Amino acid sequence: MSATSATLEIRGVSRRFGKNTAVSAVDLSIPQGQMVGIIGRSGAGKSTLLRMINRLIDPSQGSIFFDGTEVSRLQGSPLRRWQRDCAMIFQQFNLVPRLDVLTNVLLGRLNHRATIANLLGVFSREERAEAIAALERLDIARTALQPAGTLSGGQQQRVAIARALMQQPKVLLADEPIASLDPLNAKVVMDSLQDINLREGITVITNLHTLDTARTYCNRIIGMAAGKVVFDGPPEDLNREAVRMVYGADSKGGEISEVITSTSVTIKQRIAASTGPLEPAFPGY
Repeated sequence: MSATSATLEIRGVSRRFGKNTAVSAVDLSIPQGQMVGIIGRSGAGKSTLLRMINRLIDPSQGSIFFDGTEVSRLQGSPLRRWQRDCAMIFQQFNLVPRLDVLTNVLLGRLNHRATIANLLGVFSREERAEAIAALERLDIARTALQPAGTLSGGQQQRVAIARALMQQPKVLLADEPIASLDPLNAKVVMDSLQDINLREGITVITNLHTLDTARTYCNRIIGMAAGKVVFDGPPEDLNREAVRMVYGADSKGGEISEVITSTSVTIKQRIAASTGPLEPAFPGY
């Protein structure tokens, strides 16, 4: 595959759960190297779309291609290779809490290795060095020997990103990676994803609830509502009308305030100044 020309193509993709349609006839073309933010209300279909791209679930209809290969039809070892090339980061981190941080990161190499090596749990000196380098890049190498379950949420998410880097992916999917984090840790995580996108040219597609984050970090924003794509364009085109298409109106029929969707430290401080203090200080990261 060409890392400079590989395009992700989503063609007429739908997903139904019983009588409910979570994603409806989505068509998208995402060139290699874009950083894409998918926004929308809870239940808009954002997570379902990412899970179909990674093949954690299958489309009910339509096809997904990457660099000309129909990944929505892959089975067996070709499917495992795709899930290696298309790394996934989850809101819940999906680490093994009792294992140390270094071992959690090394687990990202499993689909690159022979089965016997995986069964024996033996990692090479080169793999360990690569894992430490990934942790250093994310400024958490000092936690390498700690059980992953002892880390803060922001630290655990950075471990999950380091593990994804060990897969040497061509596409990086992040499903609400900052939804459970405070504003300072959210910034650290989004800075890390942006750095990976810019330095390696890896396509990054991330689901986000917050408009300010999408505008700050993504060069393309896709808005979903009721399973359909209702906006697709650069951040500067995400105007009031576009926001209304994505989020609808408030209970009184008025415009949705962007303040309530913001992770901005300054905005939260303004809210605190007018309504009282926020929850105590941000956890360490």
